[in-house]
Amino acid sequence: MFIPLFFAGEIWDFEKILVAGLGFICFSMIASSIYIINDYRDIEADRAHPTKSKRPLASGAVSPGTGLAIFFLLVAAGFAGASALNLKFAFVLGIYFALNMAYSFGLKNISILDIFIVAAGFVLRVKSGGVLTDIAVSEWLMLMVFLLALFMAIAKRRDDIVLKTATGKDMRKASKGYNMDFLNVSLALVSAVIIVAYIMYTMAPATMQRFNTYRLYYTSIFVIAGLMRYLQITYVDNDTGSPTKILYKDRFIQITILLWILSFYVIIYLPTNKSFFE
Repeated sequence: MFIPLFFAGEIWDFEKILVAGLGFICFSMIASSIYIINDYRDIEADRAHPTKSKRPLASGAVSPGTGLAIFFLLVAAGFAGASALNLKFAFVLGIYFALNMAYSFGLKNISILDIFIVAAGFVLRVKSGGVLTDIAVSEWLMLMVFLLALFMAIAKRRDDIVLKTATGKDMRKASKGYNMDFLNVSLALVSAVIIVAYIMYTMAPATMQRFNTYRLYYTSIFVIAGLMRYLQITYVDNDTGSPTKILYKDRFIQITILLWILSFYVIIYLPTNKSFFE
């Protein structure tokens, strides 16, 4: 939700940061409510999963009745806060809620559609941030967020197939529509599209005019390096797993992301230092 602020060069506008922060809280409430209802419906399946079995509902730490009570409380509080902040934001949040409820109640069992819905959820997060801060989100940025989220969703499905191979059990119904070859090709395909789309975004006339610089393409090296490192972990080290966990533990990817953020920041926010890049 803070991405529009960063890419608009307004990350230090504290008034907008405050509004985005309040919206973040509301969005987190709605997202959390969806996680609860999803876990409520998947209690039995999650108990067969080595990691998901430790979740509150699956493990029995929280009763189903308590989980549902928290669900309704979060939904009411989230939409009440969103409506008070901005009605357009509440509308986008409503779309996110409806889409993910449909996902939880059956669409997640349809292969390919399931990962597209997950990716769409991240696009709606960015869109809501733009609506709250009154920042127009470019089509390029929306496309990049969608592609990256799609990449991560495919990686998670690949992890499900690895677990299926090890345990002989489907971790989710949609897994029947996937196999390792299909997901490997999909990862390679989407990563290639991400790289091309990012380079085109940084070199697009509208982007150069908006940021008053042509140097954004320098940051492409970090995007390429990060994606290649993830593919290396997947195919060479054969250490597939949760993309989030890989992000937390892999220093190469962490440093690459940090350098990407710093390079973008210097180019956008420090125009007096642009001569450094000449």
